Amino acid sequence: MNSKNEKSLVFHVHGMHCKACVLLTEGMIGDLPNVSSVTSSLRHHTIEVVGDFGERTPEQIAQELTVPVKARGYTVSVERPSSSSTRWSEFRVALPIALGFAALFVALQKAGLVNLISAGNVTYGTAFVIGIVASLSTCMAVVGGLVLSMSATFAKEGDRIRPQLMFHGGRIVSFFVLGGLIGMLGSAFTLNVTGTFVMSLLVGLVMLVLGINLIDVFPWAKRLQPSMPSFIARRAHGISSLNHTLTPLLLGVATFFLPCGFTQSMQLYTLSTGSFLGGGLTMLAFALGTLPVLALVSFSSLSVKGSPRAGVFFKTAGLVVMMFALFNIVNSLVVIGLLPPVFNL
Repeated sequence: MNSKNEKSLVFHVHGMHCKACVLLTEGMIGDLPNVSSVTSSLRHHTIEVVGDFGERTPEQIAQELTVPVKARGYTVSVERPSSSSTRWSEFRVALPIALGFAALFVALQKAGLVNLISAGNVTYGTAFVIGIVASLSTCMAVVGGLVLSMSATFAKEGDRIRPQLMFHGGRIVSFFVLGGLIGMLGSAFTLNVTGTFVMSLLVGLVMLVLGINLIDVFPWAKRLQPSMPSFIARRAHGISSLNHTLTPLLLGVATFFLPCGFTQSMQLYTLSTGSFLGGGLTMLAFALGTLPVLALVSFSSLSVKGSPRAGVFFKTAGLVVMMFALFNIVNSLVVIGLLPPVFNL
C-alpha cells in the first residue's frame, strides 16, 4: 500500500546507452526499500521515481539512487549532464587501435588464417568476435547484473560453483538450441538471392547502429537500436528474483530474450541460415564469445563500463563493430551485383 508521503521525482541519468540500461536502472533502483515504482527513459536519459524519501532534498535523493547503480557506470543527478560530455580526446587513442585491428584483420585474411567475413555472410568467426565485444558492451550490462544478483543470492547459502555452472551451461545450450529453432524457422521461407541480400543488409545496418551507439556521439541513434519487447525482457529479468534450484539454469536460458542489440542482430542473421545446424552454430559461436567475460563477472565485480578507460574501450569497440558492419554491407552489395568487388580478401 502506498504511503501518503510518497512523491514522484524526475532525475537525469548519466551513462545510459541502450535499452538494456533502461531495464538495469529500473531493476536496481526499484529494489530500494523506499521506492515503489521506477520508469526510465532512454530518449531523455531520465528516470522517474515514486517513493517515500522523507525530508531529504532532491540532491540527497539523487545520491541515494546513485548508490546501487554506480558500480554499473550510472550516475543519477538533479541537473542534466552537459551535452559536451562526449570526450573527443578519447578518439585519439581509440582510432589508432581500431585501425590497427583493421590492419591485423586484413593481414590475417590475406594470409588465409581467418575467414571472418565472406561473401556478405556472417561466419562463425564473426559471430565469436561480436560475442566478445557484446560481453564488454553496455547492452550486456543487464546480463552481468543478473549474474551478480544470482551469485549473491546463492552465495548466502554457501552454494557458489554449481549455480555458475548451471547458468553458463544453460546459456550455451539454449543459445544453440534456440538459434537452431530460428534457423529452422528460416528454412520455412525460401530465400532467393534478393531475400538473402535483404537479410544480410539488415544485419549490417543493425550492427552499424550498435557501433554508432557504442562511440556515444549521436544520441538520436539510440532510438534506432532494436530490442526484445519490454514485457518479454522484464519477465526474463524477473527470473533472477526466484530462489530455486533450477533458477540459474532458467536464467541462462532467459538471457536469450534480454534486450541486447548484438544478440538480436545474430538472431536476425540465423533466419537466413535456413537450417537448425547453421543457426545453432552461429548462436553457439556468439555465446562462446561472451563466455570468458561473463564467467569473470560471475566470480568478481568486473565492469569495463565503470572503469576510467571505459570511454576509450567503447569508442574502440564501436569503431571495430562499424568496420564489420561496413564490410558486411559492402560485400552484400557486391554479391547481388550492385557494386564491383571492393575488398579483395
